[in-house]
Amino acid sequence: MRKGYLIFIALVLLLAGCNPTKQSREANPRPKQLSNQAAHPETVPMESRGRILPDKRGDHNLPTNASKPRIESIGFLEPVNPVQAVSDVNEAGRNLTYIGFFSYRVQPNGDLIPLNDAIPLSAAKRNRAVPMLVITNFANGNFQPDIAHRIFTDPTASQRLIQNVIRVMKQKGYRALNIDFEHIREKDRQLYNGFLARFVPQIKKEGYPVSTALAPKSSDKQAGPWHGAHDYAFHGKIADFVILMTYEWGWTGGPPMAVSPIPQVRKVVNYAVSKIPREKIIMGAPLYGYDWTLPYKKGGPPAKRVSPQEAETFAHMKSLKIQYNNRDQAPYFFYTDQRGKKHVVWFENAQSAQAKFNLIKEYRLRGIGYWVLGEDFPRNWSLLQDNFNIRKY
Repeated sequence: MRKGYLIFIALVLLLAGCNPTKQSREANPRPKQLSNQAAHPETVPMESRGRILPDKRGDHNLPTNASKPRIESIGFLEPVNPVQAVSDVNEAGRNLTYIGFFSYRVQPNGDLIPLNDAIPLSAAKRNRAVPMLVITNFANGNFQPDIAHRIFTDPTASQRLIQNVIRVMKQKGYRALNIDFEHIREKDRQLYNGFLARFVPQIKKEGYPVSTALAPKSSDKQAGPWHGAHDYAFHGKIADFVILMTYEWGWTGGPPMAVSPIPQVRKVVNYAVSKIPREKIIMGAPLYGYDWTLPYKKGGPPAKRVSPQEAETFAHMKSLKIQYNNRDQAPYFFYTDQRGKKHVVWFENAQSAQAKFNLIKEYRLRGIGYWVLGEDFPRNWSLLQDNFNIRKY
């Protein structure tokens, strides 16, 4: 009996030493925590918490949305009515990396005309959207070349502007800057470059990323006040990123057409990536359309801006046929008003938004910039989430 007991004990010990579960644990040690910050290095000097994979056993498969491109998104805001501005921020803020406050208007002596921005600034921060200060040479209803020229050529005014920008950003909590100087004299191109060479490093030294807004060009030969002074290659070197204003082909004073037709946008992006690193390029997109009275006559009644949701709802209520232009990738419809006047409405919908998202993916751009928040287009935001992971700082 004693001999049989000893044999039983020996068998138990032998089996314990060959436990396959123990060997498996030693061969497959507990996985370490992984952070996507290392896999996706930030190009803008801001801290991001990143995402940590769960530290537990299992397949450790990434979520399905990990295959979506990670981009930055910008929404420009005109906070004319602070209460409405807060509503606009709350509607879109969670889908935006930056909210650009348009605009602090530059004066010839370097002073700034401020915005009533305190309340919407707080809303932007609650939505974890980076508040971006936008400075412009805008006055009296248009961009002013004389203001830009004075800032470019007067060292005292230029330095005063730098000091004012830094002061406002620190006082109000802005964390990024956008320089949107437009309608500049073509001969001032080198003067603008020289201004940026002095201005941008001083802002970046304070820790703020700096971007510039660029008119949509398809070659460097495009001249005139809206295009000639914008040097794509130089902006691509001096700025952290650029925003291509790829919209307003169809505009309030022009003939009826898509606001952002894909063939024209593609030409601009083709040129831009030849001069600027693609990871620095934000492609612009409209959140609106226009309603033209027909027949169009130059100098006639201006087209009325309409939101995509407003246009689509109107068409459905009136049982109007919405058509889609496959070349321009944009929807439109006709209607007759109560006075018997015929109209055409070009606008945006989910299909036209997807066409723009496809371009961003195709060219592997940094992201998308929207003009302008406050236009009702809810389908855009859900579709943006379906296509991309939006970077938050």
